[in-house]
Amino acid sequence: MFDPVEALKEFIRHPSVSADPAFKAGMQGSREFIAGLLGGMGFAVEVVPTPLHPVILAERTGPDAWPHVIIYGHYDVQPADPLNLWTSPAFEPEIRGERIYGRAAADNKGPLLTHVAAVARLLERRPDLPLRITFMIEGEEEMGSPSFPAFLDAQAARLRKADFVLLSDTGSPREDQIVITCGLRGLVLCDVEVTGARTDLHSGLHGGVLKNPIQALAELCASLHDAEGRVNVPGFYDDVMDVESWEREQLARFGQSEAQYREFLDIPAFYTPKGFTPFEATRFMPTLEFNGIGGGYQGQGTKTVIPSKAFVKISCRLVANQQPEKIRELLYAAIASRMPKDVTYRIVDQHSGTPYVVVPPDRANTPADQSPVLARAFRAADSAITSVFGRQPLYLREGGSVPIIADIKRVLGLDSVMMGLFLPEDNLHAPDESFHLGVMRNGIAASERILEAVAAGGR
Repeated sequence: MFDPVEALKEFIRHPSVSADPAFKAGMQGSREFIAGLLGGMGFAVEVVPTPLHPVILAERTGPDAWPHVIIYGHYDVQPADPLNLWTSPAFEPEIRGERIYGRAAADNKGPLLTHVAAVARLLERRPDLPLRITFMIEGEEEMGSPSFPAFLDAQAARLRKADFVLLSDTGSPREDQIVITCGLRGLVLCDVEVTGARTDLHSGLHGGVLKNPIQALAELCASLHDAEGRVNVPGFYDDVMDVESWEREQLARFGQSEAQYREFLDIPAFYTPKGFTPFEATRFMPTLEFNGIGGGYQGQGTKTVIPSKAFVKISCRLVANQQPEKIRELLYAAIASRMPKDVTYRIVDQHSGTPYVVVPPDRANTPADQSPVLARAFRAADSAITSVFGRQPLYLREGGSVPIIADIKRVLGLDSVMMGLFLPEDNLHAPDESFHLGVMRNGIAASERILEAVAAGGR
């Protein structure tokens, strides 16, 4: 059995930034490290090429009567910029107290190694364990997984034979309160570019003659929400799924007050849709956000110009039953109808993702045809987390998006058990990212128990 903390240190040292070609060596090193670790555990490892970064498939086979779990993770990471805000270098892991600091410590190298270590410990103790295990580890998650749907299509006949997917790429509120994530929001992203004159103009010589692209863009953006904060796009809410009573009951046990949340965000007040608490709004309601806006002079001092161009970056988070294609169509129609006619514009499509919901067993709305192995995995996770972490898990939808989970469901027909292992303090995608080593230790123990219980039930 390898030392999981030392393995995580080595994993972090490979700067595997998928979006930047300058990190090609780091991507290769990260890939070779995790493939070598799995190969050393006796798995048959295949590195499957894609147009960008390969996917690692590592298999432990067995009779068809054995249950089959796919464990998902990703070996790529976000850029570490701004580097000057890190207390210790981003790719030189450092342990301070009960935390290990470094890029991807929590997203996703630490949680992925948690499951790898659990499997290693379990197979060392029970080499004859009646469980088929496939690790599926991609290298493009942090750039939207562009190659993953085609990879799934190509491997569908092989992977569709599994029973469920186990992963940890979601969060929990505290080190002793784990969340089993039951839903993820989908995505629609686009850029809107507005053009006025063919070049920047002197605001004294030409001001008052033409519509300023910044003004046109501001008018458009202001029209996309009403006074109560709801998205002002006709049809936007038509397909939103009702919130079940058990979901509200679970959320009531979340353990953080609105005052604590507001203090954590450091904002003067919340701005939520009418009838929804802040915690409900981030899980059960769709959104439209402006992620970036620009135009004109951005430097020191002043420069009196009317800019030729302005832009805004828009993202919509979608909830269950909303379809990205429909929302994109509705949004673009609203933009077309409200854009001032004295400017020109173009919309640049960015990536999208379908929302995902899975209902745990024993709920009023649990599907009647739910896989018995999936149901056993949920019950095993409940028991293991309660025993190891000291509290029963919460079953919650999450505000974030992991689009590949919906792709897995669409292509392979498989649902996922998502055990949240990163915490709010872990600073995902930000300087001083870290992973709580106590969560890692307990996560290994819980994952081991889950897998052993799934194996014990057969297929």
